[in-house]
Amino acid sequence: MTLPGRLLIVDDEEDILLSMKMFLTQHFGQVDTENNPNLIPRRLRNTKYDLILLDMNFRKGDTSGNDGMRWLKKTLELDSDAHVIMITAYADVKTAVHAVKAGAVDFIEKPWRNEKLLTTLMSAFRLSQSRKTIDKLEQKQKKIDEDGHLEFGTMIGESAGIKQIFQMMDKVAKTDANVLILGENGTGKELVARSIHRQSGRSDSSFVKVDLGAIPETLFESELFGHKKGAFTDAKEDRMGRFEMASGGTLFLDEIGNLTMPLQAKLLSVLQNRNLTRLGSNNLVPIDIRLICATNMPLYDMVKEKSFRQDLLYRINTVEINTPPLRDRLSDIPLFVDFFLKIYQKKYQKPALFVDPATITKLQNYPWPGNIRELRHAVERAVILCEGERLEVTDFILQLSQETNNSGTEPQTFNLEELERWAIRKVLTKHAGNISRAADELGLTRATLYRKMSKYDL
Repeated sequence: MTLPGRLLIVDDEEDILLSMKMFLTQHFGQVDTENNPNLIPRRLRNTKYDLILLDMNFRKGDTSGNDGMRWLKKTLELDSDAHVIMITAYADVKTAVHAVKAGAVDFIEKPWRNEKLLTTLMSAFRLSQSRKTIDKLEQKQKKIDEDGHLEFGTMIGESAGIKQIFQMMDKVAKTDANVLILGENGTGKELVARSIHRQSGRSDSSFVKVDLGAIPETLFESELFGHKKGAFTDAKEDRMGRFEMASGGTLFLDEIGNLTMPLQAKLLSVLQNRNLTRLGSNNLVPIDIRLICATNMPLYDMVKEKSFRQDLLYRINTVEINTPPLRDRLSDIPLFVDFFLKIYQKKYQKPALFVDPATITKLQNYPWPGNIRELRHAVERAVILCEGERLEVTDFILQLSQETNNSGTEPQTFNLEELERWAIRKVLTKHAGNISRAADELGLTRATLYRKMSKYDL
């Protein structure tokens, strides 16, 4: 099998170059040779090589390896990602070790056995490809994080509640303390988590988000802890779990209130021991993560109801942050509208749009049960549908009217789920989103109401 790799062999002996090329051409897509090391810079400018085989000595009678070390250093200066394998005619372990410490990935000895040569190159090539894959993934993640930061990743606000959160984030970000973020859907809990990560000493490492509400119970261990090939029917290869992916960085467990009691026990064990075992393996894998959890469910009430472990709650809430609903920070609505408007002006190529002052007042009089997320969608919808340059109340009134109708008009159905959804929405609107009052009127506990709100995406 021929691999699509590009190799460069640098040696002053033509016989060596010829024999290596004849053999390796059978296994790699491109094999170039060079007998003059002074031409290495030109070679590297013209071609990105996967592997470079570099002789240790280029002067007759010289066995010091100094030339090879000098060109190894020069090669790595020209291409910091280069995978260099040294070629030496002398079984000098000290020289070989010195070369590896200086940046070479391996070495081979002359005369070589073809099988040994190919094995060494194959291993180095796989390492090269793995590093390239990791680099691409890291670059992709960095780009995603940057785009998210530019679009919806900026926390804004001047209200008293959000200022307190900013102050708490500044303090906690400098530590590795576990953080629990509580708040209704759409209040920006993930933004808080990402902001803490960006301000932390782990900001150069991964931020891994896991939506625990979206992972089936049967896949929980595989997704979070990983598995070995053959651990179960569909385990066709080894797989790293989210904990390992986040090691060195931040792990964000969203919707942690949705975990069943058995899964809570498994999670607690890993958090306490700071190591895990992949499915199908007996080897312990140490983990080094900063844990941030979030939920819209009332964990303290759930502890009383025996549906959430108290010891797990203590483990995850070293620091607790409560994100306020939008109805409690109405003074920030003009800032949000301006922020989202600029985004959608650019996205939909409507740079001349502006908001009528009466519209802002109308938006501030609305309870926003969907919080910031609902406001964002409302602004986008208004930008899309408006016909002039001024965004007026009528550009938003459809959404406002829809919410009013949904909560005030009885549904034309006897489907129990639809009736329950309508009743919950109506009572939430009646009490301006106050969960305690709504739960009392509905005859539910706060925890049950939160679960139903999550079920119906309210």
